[in-house]
Amino acid sequence: MSLAKLSLACAALILAGAVHAASPPMPLPMPAAIATPQDVAYPGTLRVDVDATDITRRIFQVRETIPVEGGKTATLLYPKWLPGSHSPSGRIEALAGLTIKGNGARLSWRRDPVDVYAFHIDVPAGVSALEIEFQFLTALEGNQGRVLITQEMMNLQWVSVALYPAGYFTRQIPVEASVKMPDGWQVATALETARTEGNTTTFKTTSFEELADSPIFAGKHFKRVELGTTGGAPVRLNIVADKPELLESKPEHEDAHRNLVREAEALFKSHHFGHYDFLLALTDRMGGIGLEHHQSSENGTDAEYFTEWDKKYFGRDLLPHEYAHSWNGKFRRPADLWTPTFATPMRDSLLWVYEGQTQYWGYVLAARAGLMSKEQVLEAFAATGAAYDHRIGRQWKPLADTTNDPIVAARRSLPWRSWQRSEDYYQEGQLIWLDADTLIREKSGGKKSLDDFAGAFFGVNNGSHVPATYTFDDVVAALNAVQPHDWAAFLKERVESTTTNAPLDGFPRGGYKLVFDEKPSTWTKDIESDNGSVGMTYSLGMTIGREGRITDVLWEGLAFKQGLTPGAQVIAVNNVAYTGDRIKTAITDAKKTKTPIELLLKTGDNYRTVRFDYFDGLRYAKLERIEGTPDRLGAILDAKLPVDQRAKRARSKPNKAR
Repeated sequence: MSLAKLSLACAALILAGAVHAASPPMPLPMPAAIATPQDVAYPGTLRVDVDATDITRRIFQVRETIPVEGGKTATLLYPKWLPGSHSPSGRIEALAGLTIKGNGARLSWRRDPVDVYAFHIDVPAGVSALEIEFQFLTALEGNQGRVLITQEMMNLQWVSVALYPAGYFTRQIPVEASVKMPDGWQVATALETARTEGNTTTFKTTSFEELADSPIFAGKHFKRVELGTTGGAPVRLNIVADKPELLESKPEHEDAHRNLVREAEALFKSHHFGHYDFLLALTDRMGGIGLEHHQSSENGTDAEYFTEWDKKYFGRDLLPHEYAHSWNGKFRRPADLWTPTFATPMRDSLLWVYEGQTQYWGYVLAARAGLMSKEQVLEAFAATGAAYDHRIGRQWKPLADTTNDPIVAARRSLPWRSWQRSEDYYQEGQLIWLDADTLIREKSGGKKSLDDFAGAFFGVNNGSHVPATYTFDDVVAALNAVQPHDWAAFLKERVESTTTNAPLDGFPRGGYKLVFDEKPSTWTKDIESDNGSVGMTYSLGMTIGREGRITDVLWEGLAFKQGLTPGAQVIAVNNVAYTGDRIKTAITDAKKTKTPIELLLKTGDNYRTVRFDYFDGLRYAKLERIEGTPDRLGAILDAKLPVDQRAKRARSKPNKAR
């Protein structure tokens, strides 16, 4: 080897050694933590003013004043973890044009590199308040998020249009808010009005916590219906609609809502609000919603809620559900779900109580009030029982883990819901609480029921607005106080275990059995008619929506085994163009002729034909009465108020829009 080559080789070895001897990368220190919230009074009152008049561009213009201490760094937070959503779903991406001034001079701000919902401002000496301006750019189309503003109505949520100071419990931060509305629009909210000047309404000073919990529905087609009182606290139904004629309601429709208030009071034996305002939007234009608050609820449903009363009944558990949340979820709240600020992560472990039991009471109260008939609710229970008994994902994922789904999946649509599961704590939770109710009734000889649990558990501290938290052990203790049983084991088996079947014991114990029939229930027919679907989950293992698009495929079902997926389009049935009726006829005919069913499918640009050797006909779920057994389900759904305490039908003329 030449001297030159030897020198190069040595240099290479030295360099290699230096590389290997160098320190590996290490993480940079994290930035200073944002101030931990303290339960002490904030020194000053925030001011939030929203101009909501730009309904053409659908923009909320916000001006905010926040008292601060000069010469220090202030940290402002945008609400992130939102109650009712059970997840970090604050729409910070819609915040735009953020400008902050002190004594009229513009100040720079910097977003926290870890928590992007936090903004830091170095406040100059002598500045005692920050003057803030920004816009909240609401969705223009559904693919951008929920539509909040139309030419006829809007939904203003304060969590979207206000920043708040870090370091304090939100209940300790006073705030005065105002909103300016378009000409002629009326406002409904649980907030109490201080004054109205022209189109601007200023509300009484409240806490930031209560402000965030008190959204607004407003519109130019508006009606208010007084529903009576609960413990002296007035309850109102505030309605906005796409068109004035949609507001026209019959006396019996309004009386069913009045009965809801009475039946809820009889159930929970308490109230925990100074007043309660249902906010109800009848619309095909603004995005739908069902969101609970302590003294109000946001409810968006079919525009024809009143005008097609007999056809739209399958959504009328919505108001009972959200109203029941005033007791279960807002007043009594899981201890690990309650948080002192909207920056504190929520833990959703008890959503099968918070949402699952509320889902149960929603249907029970709907039947007791007359919003739905007993038969309609029984058909709804049958549909739920069948669906969740075929939720094959329970074999690997216990119900308890679905309480993480609001965070894990952020309520996105999932391709294989029967395998992935998705927030099943709602409806499977409903089945668990039906199971518990019938068990209490059986063991007590009909002397006790889950009603007794509701009155004792949610009825504590009657009249108090201060939330009372609960744990799993609290739930178990309250159940045992009603009817002794190993409730801890009962609940853990149904919530924490992987299983093959859904918790359906409430049906036979309630006097019914879940069966399948070739004839769909009225519930199924009306839902399919409304959404343009054909449900074949229990036959071909799939659901087909409008234009022949497959919307759901049952994991390990027949369609799954044929390689079908959601999103594929059915073009033809047995060589004839697809229609919903045609595929039903093909399934029925195959049972008689034993001739396989052929479907022509289109997935993207590809076409293929699949063949189903299925000869068992159409299968729809229903509940069938077990003769000779107590009708406990019927007793659960019966009205609890004496006839003389119920609102009388047709006792007054319909309320007119105003």
